[in-house]
Amino acid sequence: MRLNAFLAECGTASRRKSEELILSGQVRVNGKIVLAPYFLVTPGEDVVEYEGKRLAPQSKFYLAMNKPRGVVCAVTDKYDPVVVNLLPEKYRVARVFPVGRLDRESEGLLLLTNDGAFAQSVQHPSRGVTKEYEILLNLRINDKQLRRWRTGFEIEGRLVKPLAVEAMPGTENRWVRVTIGEGLKREVRTMANLAGFAVLTLVRRRIGCLILKELGTGCFLELSFPVLCSKIFEGGSV
Repeated sequence: MRLNAFLAECGTASRRKSEELILSGQVRVNGKIVLAPYFLVTPGEDVVEYEGKRLAPQSKFYLAMNKPRGVVCAVTDKYDPVVVNLLPEKYRVARVFPVGRLDRESEGLLLLTNDGAFAQSVQHPSRGVTKEYEILLNLRINDKQLRRWRTGFEIEGRLVKPLAVEAMPGTENRWVRVTIGEGLKREVRTMANLAGFAVLTLVRRRIGCLILKELGTGCFLELSFPVLCSKIFEGGSV
């Protein structure tokens, strides 16, 4: 494992900040100062020290939360409350962070972890993890507008198409279910606006095969890595 990645695994700092600590001569490996962030170490065999203390990888945590509105998906923010502050101290100390985006006024299913490799795997396009949203529009949507939405819109200089868009039965065509395969910033809201609508409510209902059903607003569940992966890639609910 690269030294900067090992420091991040131990919760010392982010990978970028860990590089700074290493380059400034604050990290020792087997008693010697190492100035190379990509120096390879073997966890459990090599002795890595920072500020005179031996480092060890932190326990990994995997959380599923029903994010409330008015909270931002960040670890810190100057102006708004952040999602990690809804968690008990043990998770904050372990440096959990939100996986992906869910904007301030949106709510619904959110994953949090301190496992960077897991977070990257869920978000990488090659894994094909889709996301499903339920949105309340300010006006009724008709079939023609739905067909137009399905063809996609130009966003940030390229065509962005949803995987599926459908009016939800029994909602007088005010609630729409949208499935996407990408995670562009405010993608669903932007598409709704370009289709001629304002979004009154936006709820993320599904990530992969993991569906939000009974988890209350602002509540969370801690899941083991195998269980969470099975729910995301095979099916399940929280």
